[in-house]
Amino acid sequence: MSFSRLVLPFFVALLCLGQATWQSVTDLPGVDWKGLAGPKKQSALRVMQTEGCSCGCSMKLAECRVKDPSCGVSRKLTGSIVKLTGEGKDSAAIRAELERVAKEGPPVLDDPVQISTAGDPVLGPANARMTIVEFSDFQCPYCSKAVAQMKEVMRQMPKDVKLIFKQFPLDSHSDAQFAAEVALAAQAQGKFWEMHDLLYAGFPDLRRARIMAYAKELKLDIPKFTADIDSHKFKARVRAEEQEGETAGVAGTPTFFLNGKKYNSVFEASQIVPLIRKELQ
Repeated sequence: MSFSRLVLPFFVALLCLGQATWQSVTDLPGVDWKGLAGPKKQSALRVMQTEGCSCGCSMKLAECRVKDPSCGVSRKLTGSIVKLTGEGKDSAAIRAELERVAKEGPPVLDDPVQISTAGDPVLGPANARMTIVEFSDFQCPYCSKAVAQMKEVMRQMPKDVKLIFKQFPLDSHSDAQFAAEVALAAQAQGKFWEMHDLLYAGFPDLRRARIMAYAKELKLDIPKFTADIDSHKFKARVRAEEQEGETAGVAGTPTFFLNGKKYNSVFEASQIVPLIRKELQ
């Protein structure tokens, strides 16, 4: 018997198992069943297992929660199903509400999530009423363009906004991980934002020679800086921030959270400033 004939049934079995898993799971990732049990929970589950997610993934809501727990759309819709079921709404009424939400598209701001910011670089007043957390990639062209927009937001609202930067290097960008570690090595010497600005100003050139020139320009301790990046001292921290972003619903860069609420539109100062003012009212 050939190797392929031996292996193929094994992978088919695995595929079937994966398909059955999301259909049989009763506690879906990110779904708070508090106050819902017994027949009501089973009713809500059936809706989640039969209704599609409107994020564009072509999966059912329960399937999306299992296979893509970072999806903010399925998290929000399953939360609505739990809430409406608890209020006594029947399946028909819940499906009608899901259709209405799907037609409207994703909200500009998602429900707030918890994001740890301890030790992360901060720009702006400590007592600012609006905290913007940015998950970004130094090799991402959209992140590069967002820098000017973010600076304009802070120029217009200097007392109300502070920015916290999180690393989220994409696998598709070959130098993004290196640049993230470089930025953290600069932060260790109190020069994160200066390095941040130089990395984006020189976009997309992230060659080591250019990085070392930046380090000298910033008067960093070169032996320490070199040792930190060569030993990958901050690799684990970068990965931890990526995982935190994935849990919060980050799927691409840049992704911004306004006081914990994921922003789902183009990041332009002309849109962000009025939105922040509305949020702060």
